Amino acid sequence: MASTALPQSSVPPVPVRRLRGNRRALRRALTYAILIGVTILLAIPVIWLVITSLKAESEYVSNTLQIFPKEVQWRNYVLALTMIDFGKYARNSVLLAGGFALLTVMTSAMAGYAFARIPAPGRAKLFGVVVGLILIPTTIYIIPQFVLFSQLRITNSYWPWILWGVTASPFHIFLFRQFFQAFPLELEEAAEVDGARTFRIFWQIVLPNALPALATSFILNFLGVWGDWVMPSLYLTDANTTLAVKLINAYLNPQGYAIVTPTLAASVLYILPPVVMFFIMQKYIMQGVVTSGLKG
Repeated sequence: MASTALPQSSVPPVPVRRLRGNRRALRRALTYAILIGVTILLAIPVIWLVITSLKAESEYVSNTLQIFPKEVQWRNYVLALTMIDFGKYARNSVLLAGGFALLTVMTSAMAGYAFARIPAPGRAKLFGVVVGLILIPTTIYIIPQFVLFSQLRITNSYWPWILWGVTASPFHIFLFRQFFQAFPLELEEAAEVDGARTFRIFWQIVLPNALPALATSFILNFLGVWGDWVMPSLYLTDANTTLAVKLINAYLNPQGYAIVTPTLAASVLYILPPVVMFFIMQKYIMQGVVTSGLKG
């Protein structure tokens, strides 16, 4: 009798499948171990800042290594809020950073959409100029801009940040242009068939679906002003300055020496608004047009 050959199974033997599963589990465990290690390294300075802000001043200046405070000193946070008008300088920072970020995001989004969608003679060359401006260090603008704003008599005001915001940012123009180029063109064409003009298409269709790019750009612009020390110290007096400038030499004893623990407590309060804003906006950063669905 002729023997019938059994069909070979495409499924690998059990030991092979088990070996592949073990390798995948090992790679996953190694990946998580690396991520956890990097997270811990990045978190150590913040953890040290929070712990030290709760120590007594004598514990900080002591030569004895002591990680945790003997007694939690919430008084450091009371001093941080009362030794200076913390609320006023925080409002100045929020107003300046938020207003600048909002203006820059809107003007950069409009310019980026124009470069991505509106045909015009010399558009590619002009966009090349915009990209080239990204490579120029902003520090070389400091002196010419200060001389110009001084002659316009708009120093000691927020007008420089308003003008910077209105004129957009080369990097964020590039960011929005790349985002809008990947935007589905069919939606805009359908809106044009319905009689919508360019600005209406941008405002009602494109912009509501650009939340990831808008959130990213807003956070970057906000942090750029929130953490800036050079421009506020150059243009603003003490009454209008920001929290970043004021914290440099705000907490001094009668002899003129810095009191470290209230300064660290103020630093903890200083980093809270950007952290809270990031956690609020992270869902918009993480989502994309494909995963979130198109609106409008």
